[in-house]
Amino acid sequence: MAMASVKPSIRQFSACLGCVRRTASGNGAPRRLLSSSAAAREELQTHHPTPPPPPPPAAATSAPMKDEASSKRTPEYMQKWGDLDPNLVEWKRDERRLVRREGVQPVGSRRRRAVLRRSTMRQTEQIPFEQLPYQCFQEARKFLLEDRQEKLTEIETQTLRIKNLMAQDPAVSGGALAKEARLRSMRNHLHGLIILADINDPVVKKKFEDGQGDMNKPIYRYLADQKWRKYKRLVLEQRISQLNIVPDLLPALDPIADADLAFGRKKVSPGEFVDSAISEKMPRLSVQTFEQGEKLVTVVVVDADVPVPDKDSFTYRCHFIASNVPISPSQTSIPLQRIDQEDKKTENEAARKIAVPWLPPWAHKGAPYHRLAVFVLEQSEAKALDVLDIKKTKRNSFILRSFVDSHKLKPIGVALFRTKWDESMAGVMERAGLKDQVDVEFKRKRVEPLPYKRRTERMR
Repeated sequence: MAMASVKPSIRQFSACLGCVRRTASGNGAPRRLLSSSAAAREELQTHHPTPPPPPPPAAATSAPMKDEASSKRTPEYMQKWGDLDPNLVEWKRDERRLVRREGVQPVGSRRRRAVLRRSTMRQTEQIPFEQLPYQCFQEARKFLLEDRQEKLTEIETQTLRIKNLMAQDPAVSGGALAKEARLRSMRNHLHGLIILADINDPVVKKKFEDGQGDMNKPIYRYLADQKWRKYKRLVLEQRISQLNIVPDLLPALDPIADADLAFGRKKVSPGEFVDSAISEKMPRLSVQTFEQGEKLVTVVVVDADVPVPDKDSFTYRCHFIASNVPISPSQTSIPLQRIDQEDKKTENEAARKIAVPWLPPWAHKGAPYHRLAVFVLEQSEAKALDVLDIKKTKRNSFILRSFVDSHKLKPIGVALFRTKWDESMAGVMERAGLKDQVDVEFKRKRVEPLPYKRRTERMR
């Protein structure tokens, strides 16, 4: 079901001018909270967080041993970075160091981590977000709750109308096609009401910014889709246009899913050059869908710049095909290496998912760069494809258009990267069984000038 266009009837609150804090004074005086009600101040004074339980003695004895073991494996210059807590790092430099040394991503948004770090340093009391002692904030929440109740009433009314229409005879509705069109329109309107019921809720926005939103709920899928379309999708469309993926590989492409590509820990931006030693192993793919339900997809990797010296032209080559891979809004990871290991343990070939194994991207010396596209193709009605039939696909002269049409697939996402000849390419080609191609080198032909140009050059 396509995402319905939503026009909020209430202006979204981006900032509250009345809820302003004064910075702490130089003598260490406490901050004065403006626009705070008496009830909220009393609640703030009486609220005391419960102290955390003491850690077990076993963990205390084993912690020094773990620290010593980790310090031996960590280089000395990385140990000088100090303690990096995923919940408290707020600087970009510390975030990069955390990912590089610990291999852990920071938790939540930078705003959330900055607030937690400052509250930890000052040892201030933790107040739930819904109970912040600001009168303007609390009054705004009351107004939003009243609007939400109105939307919930409209949702109940619309749900009842849909049930009545489904039970109605198609002849009364003007035929089966007219009934289906009306049901589709009513469901889209119901979906819009569900979004509007929570679009202005500050708690929902806070959870989404902190990365704690449940993607099984429509509001978080809608917010994630809007965030993706504002930047990442625009960059992807620009790269598709610049690299001529359309119409070289497909006649048209409308991405509706966010596909992120990574080789190990290296994340690949759309159209980025990837070293051949890094791309020798299968990538890691993450596909975030914004539609409800589970899908079965096929992953295809195509090289769009395979030179054909005899014809002085280019053709295509298939590097990888995996089918019947399940994804959903909450299940985004496609671990291709794990799928490959599971296929090797599976004796039944029809139950395997990888039809064409991974071939490392390679390019001849002197040839222009190669464009490689990783397509995510949705299978029709989530029906499983015959892997044995797909195994008959030839790598060379692979036409993606014919493959999509013959198997009734729909492109929903794409990731792009490029490769060219580098220092590691010869070794990669030998390990891939392409020794006869290592010594092949492309050189530009000398174009002889026309006779009148030769005369002009001599006169100069």
